[in-house]
Amino acid sequence: MPEPFPQCYLNGKYLPIYEARISPLDRGFLFGDGAYEVMPVYRGRPFRFGAHAQRMTRSLAEIRMDDPHTREEWHDIIARLIAPNGPVDQYVYWQVTRGAERGRNHAPLPNVPRTVFAFASPFPFASTAALENGVACVTAQDTRWARCDIKSVSLLANVLLRQLAVDANAAETILLRDGELMEASASAVHVVIRGEIRSPPNSRRILPGTTRGVMEELAERAGIPHRSTRVTESELRNAEEIWLTASVREMSSVTVLDGKPVGSGNPGPLYRRIRDAFERYKAELAGQPW
Repeated sequence: MPEPFPQCYLNGKYLPIYEARISPLDRGFLFGDGAYEVMPVYRGRPFRFGAHAQRMTRSLAEIRMDDPHTREEWHDIIARLIAPNGPVDQYVYWQVTRGAERGRNHAPLPNVPRTVFAFASPFPFASTAALENGVACVTAQDTRWARCDIKSVSLLANVLLRQLAVDANAAETILLRDGELMEASASAVHVVIRGEIRSPPNSRRILPGTTRGVMEELAERAGIPHRSTRVTESELRNAEEIWLTASVREMSSVTVLDGKPVGSGNPGPLYRRIRDAFERYKAELAGQPW
């Protein structure tokens, strides 16, 4: 991932990112007690801000925290953060932790000022080779906690699962639980079976993906059948196409799974249609209010 832009936001101030400091007693540091969001910014315009802000508010509510900012305040914080970088492709990371208390206590949950941090970084577009040839993935059993629908900063299990892909010289680790497809370590997963896009239904085991929502809207526009339904491991391994979607991954075609080709071994026709539609959709939004 590219190095962040020089300026960050921390608790009401904009300052050089390498000068930002938090308390060592911050519960985000000690417990991973917080939530975060990652949002693309194309040509200086945030992409699907409303969906990302809504998911942040929901994640915080699920861990018994009120969102410290209104939608309008988040809009202003992000606008001021990305403005110095110019109208370039970038992404914004923002997180809220429960804050710092005087001591290390599991409970009760303290009512202390929240820690709010955000930074922007150049967008890590996929390589030409990955777009043309697709990517390789491996599978693993899902060892994460039981509330994957919360975009929590507690990501150790995801990190270890992603490392399995790195060890195998692959792009992602696709997760299975009880014989069914869940998602990947940092992506949603979709399969194409008999010309229909299928995605595991949202539940506590899966993060509701914002890019997944875009993909579903584009499929609807294009008249491509799609639905949320359970996907078995066998269906995954025999799918015509497999896709990954994520905010900073956009859309990727999985052409190798556990060392075996997926479908023809090349990005499939439905992936190419939706990918082209995704690029057109980004162009449609250029210059519009966000």
